[in-house]
Amino acid sequence: MPQYLIRKAQAVFGYSSTQDIRFKNGVITDIGESLTVHADDVQIDASNCVLYPGFINTHHHLAQSILKGIPAGLNQGLGEWLVSVPYRFWPHITPDLMYVAAKLGLYEQLRSGVTTCADHHYLYHSTTSPELEDAVWRAADDLGIKLVLCRGGATTQGSHKGMQGSKIVPETLSLSLDRLDASYKHYHDDSPFSMRRLVVAPTSLIHTSPAEDLKVYAQWAKDRQLKRHSHLLEVSFDEEMAQQRFGMGAIDYAAHCDWLGEDVWFAHLVKADHNAIKLLAQTKTRIAHCPTSNCRLGSGVAPAIAMEKTGIPITVGVDGSASSESASMLQELNLAWLLHRSQGGPEATNVNQIIHWGTSNGADLLGLITGRIEVGYAADLVLYSLDAPRFAGVHSPLEAPILCGEPALIKHSFINGKQVVENGNVLGVDGDELVQEVRSAVLTLLEREASF
Repeated sequence: MPQYLIRKAQAVFGYSSTQDIRFKNGVITDIGESLTVHADDVQIDASNCVLYPGFINTHHHLAQSILKGIPAGLNQGLGEWLVSVPYRFWPHITPDLMYVAAKLGLYEQLRSGVTTCADHHYLYHSTTSPELEDAVWRAADDLGIKLVLCRGGATTQGSHKGMQGSKIVPETLSLSLDRLDASYKHYHDDSPFSMRRLVVAPTSLIHTSPAEDLKVYAQWAKDRQLKRHSHLLEVSFDEEMAQQRFGMGAIDYAAHCDWLGEDVWFAHLVKADHNAIKLLAQTKTRIAHCPTSNCRLGSGVAPAIAMEKTGIPITVGVDGSASSESASMLQELNLAWLLHRSQGGPEATNVNQIIHWGTSNGADLLGLITGRIEVGYAADLVLYSLDAPRFAGVHSPLEAPILCGEPALIKHSFINGKQVVENGNVLGVDGDELVQEVRSAVLTLLEREASF
């Protein structure tokens, strides 16, 4: 692997002047003004660019990349949308279709500055082929992105509207654990600069697995020092069903099932009230904030600012492209910056705060040595070009990618020191060919669903 030297970079997080940054064997080794050029340095001119740590997407659904803009779900809320879109189509997604979907979703993320994707993959049922999950890992390998696979699934039909509206036969707990164990042994790497991590992630804490199963999942994860993840309080239905079925609030049910703690994070938490926020903070449980999806489905706005004030580190997830039609973290962070200002005034958020949400907070959550431009950290680095006319009038160049949002031009992107994007192009992927692959996959999916 080459040794790179980025010359005169304007880098976020407090450097008082332009810096040179050298990285070798996947790790940042030197930072300073006018570093001595070594004979084996591959030099990169960072003039008219800004350098960010790679974004860390802490909640996604790659399978939904081929489910964008499904007409029946365009104007539906979460419950009805689950029936009309993901749970209608996913039983018909083959490993080949899954590969194309994952490839598209990861391609979009790389082009928006993502270097790590935590994918909440829940396409498991009683007869699921292991090749369906393998396709996700393979796509990440092929594109060179770090993948944290959050292994979802359900062990009961439960009260989940998507499950109730489908013919999906859920896994048994024992089958789920056997499959989890196989994935853990084959794919999980707990080294600091790992490209592959596994997370225990039943699809919905309230709706898809009984308390006894959730407790087993929790202990199984703890025994292997794995993180845990799920959906919670995306809409009021979670609270209503928790009260109706369990006689307690959703957050108290999470505590009852041993699903709170510093190794746990939940997607959305839009309907978290004062009591929930207090308990989340006390237990050091964290959030994947997904503002675009929450707006798209009309779910509301997560109280991220109130959470942060109690000490909960905020991370950001793009969520599935079937409920945001995009896999851009840059768009997500731009909206996060704006959305809370609409409610709390201009002092509610600032750009550096939002960058931390999308980088170092996500890295800390996932236990990865990345998300910072510091010696000893992974060389997960994204160099944004500011040469486009739309950036020429920006007086705050370091903040320009977040302020201006999409479209952005990534001059160079590296993951563990390996270049994955150059001049806006994802290396190893032909954009025109990908378009044809995706269009063909969509047609195949529609045909399979229609003949079911």
